[in-house]
Amino acid sequence: MNPRRTAFDVLRDVTGQGAYANLALAKRLATAGLDARDAAFVTELVAGTSRLLGTYDLIIETASGRALNTLQPAVVDLLRLLCHQALSMSVPGRAAVASTVELARQTVGQRVTGLVNAVGRRVTKRSLAEWTARLAEGADRMGALAIRHHHPRWIVESYAELLDEEELVAALDANNEAPRPTLVVRPGLAERAELDPAVPTRWSPYGAVLDGIPASIPAVREGRAGVQDEGSQLVALALARAEAPQGPWLDLCAGPGGKAALLAGLAAERGTTLLANEVSIHRAELVERALAVFPEGTTRVIRDDGRSPVELQEHGPFARIMVDAPCSGLGALRRRPESRWRRQPSDLAELTPLQTDLLTTAVGLCTPGGVIAYVTCSPHLVETVGIVEAVAARTSLDVLDAPALLDEVPGIAAGPFVQFWPHRHATDAMFLALMRVPGPHQ
Repeated sequence: MNPRRTAFDVLRDVTGQGAYANLALAKRLATAGLDARDAAFVTELVAGTSRLLGTYDLIIETASGRALNTLQPAVVDLLRLLCHQALSMSVPGRAAVASTVELARQTVGQRVTGLVNAVGRRVTKRSLAEWTARLAEGADRMGALAIRHHHPRWIVESYAELLDEEELVAALDANNEAPRPTLVVRPGLAERAELDPAVPTRWSPYGAVLDGIPASIPAVREGRAGVQDEGSQLVALALARAEAPQGPWLDLCAGPGGKAALLAGLAAERGTTLLANEVSIHRAELVERALAVFPEGTTRVIRDDGRSPVELQEHGPFARIMVDAPCSGLGALRRRPESRWRRQPSDLAELTPLQTDLLTTAVGLCTPGGVIAYVTCSPHLVETVGIVEAVAARTSLDVLDAPALLDEVPGIAAGPFVQFWPHRHATDAMFLALMRVPGPHQ
């Protein structure tokens, strides 16, 4: 199949059906019959277009003189792909326009080719830098940063609460760079040397960064290693390092299973077991798959509602609990290129009650003197510090010095919490708080 047609089909899946770009891309590439070069072209075209979608939409509106919602959705996607080829992939403007006009004829019909040709010619008269400069004219500071660095304004504002302007720009730019895959071994099942030629991660003793396809590594194919951001590895490691009484461990929100697999290996090294809970059927199946490599009796997967647990109560209490709470994902924008344009500020109002309930549940399930890790893949204060401080005040939790348990990692701000950043640590912007439940083991 023509690579541009494949990219168009994937983008329609993403924008029209709400698919995740990486999953839709993998599904389409599996049946497209493309060689490695064309597959790489499609991957960049889809990921890059998804990442800069909002910027390209402003360019299309300006170049067409029409509001986006007055154009056919398929035509908008064609023009988005044209923008990325001409403005970010060094495809000559004439070639980008001509190929998109032909693709429009094939997929939408002859009637739209004139519009696509006219808008495409206007788009290619300027570079991306020239377009963003024009679009930012007259905007205030936050608006200009949002346009120049390809983020919705509200996300820029949320980052600005935590970073000065120099770091803010660096963080936004880091979100626009696709990360290389980071691998992780399952403790007790594989050694990091088995991940060769991947390069060891800077701080996690279990990780390695790969230039290539993870499935090319035998340990990954066999399930003895997996793909996991170094920040996710470090928050699990911090929970394992904290002083706590002996007893079983719990991953309260375990899907899709990456942290659960690392915790299972760490728990086994300490002579205990891991219970992984995941309420979603599909995600619970992913957790079971991730934990299937561990010896029988060392792990168990259940499906209970973390807000009002029943089965969990029967298995507790737990000495260490991971609460990897559902969140906005604002810290994983490097890996989820479409998500910045999907999320809305209103999502936080839906997520924060759930996050509060899950952390409160963990308090009730934890052994006296036990430790809870509250983790989000978001740096937003409403989802992080706000949740922890509210629950800690209500339950008398003792907030621990989490950075002290990761003292080998530089660039962590002063205070009891850990906040990773892609521009400082080359990780997702993971947040970690560690808390001890009052009891005799304090």
